[in-house]
Amino acid sequence: MPKAKKPIRRWTAAALGLMLMAVIVVLLLPSPVDPASYQPEPGMELEGVLAPSSELTRAEKLGEGEVHGPEDIAVDTQGRIYGGTEDGKIVRVDRQRNLEVFAETGGRPLGLHFDASERLVVADAVKGLLRIDPSGEIELLSDRADGLPFAFTDDLDIASDGRIYFSDASSKYGHETYLYDLLEARPHGRLLRWDPATGTTETLLDDLYFANGIALSRDESFVLINETYRYRIRRYWLVGPKAGTNDIFIDRLPGFPDGVSANRRGTFWVAMFTVRNPLMEALHPSPWAKSNLAKLPKLLWPKPEPYGLVLALDEQGQVVRSLHDPGGEHVAHITSVEEVDGHLYLGNLDLDWIGVYRLE
Repeated sequence: MPKAKKPIRRWTAAALGLMLMAVIVVLLLPSPVDPASYQPEPGMELEGVLAPSSELTRAEKLGEGEVHGPEDIAVDTQGRIYGGTEDGKIVRVDRQRNLEVFAETGGRPLGLHFDASERLVVADAVKGLLRIDPSGEIELLSDRADGLPFAFTDDLDIASDGRIYFSDASSKYGHETYLYDLLEARPHGRLLRWDPATGTTETLLDDLYFANGIALSRDESFVLINETYRYRIRRYWLVGPKAGTNDIFIDRLPGFPDGVSANRRGTFWVAMFTVRNPLMEALHPSPWAKSNLAKLPKLLWPKPEPYGLVLALDEQGQVVRSLHDPGGEHVAHITSVEEVDGHLYLGNLDLDWIGVYRLE
């Protein structure tokens, strides 16, 4: 028995030596990010109006196994459902639940919204702001503002005058490296507006922390923009004495706000990608830790908890309702929510369904 221990000790020493070498190599490698220190404020407790329920487990799932990552959903006047998928397609589900490809952008279609002429306007993370006519013909509206190209065109809403408000989530990191933006904790996002009268794009607000969902208020006096990596929603005033200024609409959210939409009757629906991650929050104050984490394979990064969560806010920024699927066993990682004719249509980033929840 004493002789049998020597090979084991040698293997243990060799393994420890390899591990030490790997640590040294990681520490010496340059980091792909330049992180800032950030101390997140505690999030709202999941109690009261935010108390967990199982309401989202009643959602119907369309196209299950046939669609892949329909990040945002739009519904046309004929009741057909559209979603942009991770392979660059925009798929359409008709009223008989048949699925077909409506268009292919060649990029990554995210935000979708129909204009007054039934043309589908698309925020494509790769291509920019696009418009697609009913026949599937694609037109580029904008791919830069103030000389700076979009790196991650994300979401949009359309005003009654035809002007399009949209977001460039990050001018530094694209849709394949967006998690670097989370680690870096620096403001690379912008709120933008495209004017159909002039064909020009202007920057309304910059220095946003991952500028994501966009939604106009009922009277179009302000527009909301989600700052996903700050757990908050910012408001930009369009008219009145505060026009051109911005403030915080709601903060300390219990998770990562992704898409936001307005039913134009005084309610904003917010899709929460997941709840907060305690490990990620513990790492945020340390640029050194985040810098080295970014060097590791993403399999070793903190994982988002599977959780289905949608919030309803009034126009004063108060949470008035929440819908949950704790554990995300039915629907999880919701990235968009659109209210149409008494139903909520749910999108996701990398799963294989379109969710439909009937409002009571």
